[in-house]
Amino acid sequence: MLGPVLLAAARSDAIRRAVSATPLTRPVVDRFVAGERLDQSLAAVRELTGAGLAVTLDHLGEDVTDKGQVTQARDAYLALLEGLRAEGWGQRAELSLKLSAFGLRLPGGGEEFALRSVEPVLAAAEEAGTMVTLDMEDHTAVDGTLAVLAALRGRFPRTGVAVQSYLFRTEDDCRALAAAGCRVRLVKGAYREPASVAYQDKRQVDLAYVRALRILFTGGAHPMIATHDPRLIAIAEELARRAGRDVDGYEFQMLYGIRTEEQLRLARAGHTMRVYVPYGTDWYGYFMRRLAERPANLGFFARSLLTRG
Repeated sequence: MLGPVLLAAARSDAIRRAVSATPLTRPVVDRFVAGERLDQSLAAVRELTGAGLAVTLDHLGEDVTDKGQVTQARDAYLALLEGLRAEGWGQRAELSLKLSAFGLRLPGGGEEFALRSVEPVLAAAEEAGTMVTLDMEDHTAVDGTLAVLAALRGRFPRTGVAVQSYLFRTEDDCRALAAAGCRVRLVKGAYREPASVAYQDKRQVDLAYVRALRILFTGGAHPMIATHDPRLIAIAEELARRAGRDVDGYEFQMLYGIRTEEQLRLARAGHTMRVYVPYGTDWYGYFMRRLAERPANLGFFARSLLTRG
């Protein structure tokens, strides 16, 4: 019952205003979202890169309802890339984006529309000397996202993609992506998926994560290990050693504001440690939808707030 309530709250302007004005809300938002404006996101990148960390920036927005919103998303990313190019961060600051913000789900849109919409961002990223990773959404978007990825990589071969270990299909997807030499961000998955397509038990999700990671390391992929789990981090380091990968052959990724001391530890140990930095005015809807998709995330964020390290 909690999911529908949170989704309803995400659509309510009145609740948005109330939540935004509540003093207890801001520490949570400020910790996990790097502001609403471009200059705030760049300030966060400046701080993180100054500490030896890499970043991937996500301008918040997804599931757009009209083509005007697609234009806004494109322009926001182009402005972001102009800011990154001016700072000269290169590959230390890359981008993450959701194709549903570029029209993947629009009536009359789909894969071809999303491809045309996102290509200017990829071209600008290449000019800025950086890269783009396609975030993965729920299971209904996987085929479309991978189809757009395949089309983009013909022109922009460094384009990456995220995959989710809790989906039954992911090991097969990893085999195909590894054979193609793709940059692959492996996450556990945060959407509330049905038992017909995804593991429901945490242990099964973790085991699937290790199996998928092994496929990526033994194939030609560049694994991007997106986890805060100390056990999985240790397993990844061992898999990298067994596969003969040096520290340039993979990277770790974590969310902005979570396990910051561990992020710094990995960076100091010589690893590429990339921080996922979301920003933008759509923080409220984004945050509430994440909780609605999987209400267990509410406890995760609460625990993270109490344990700031």
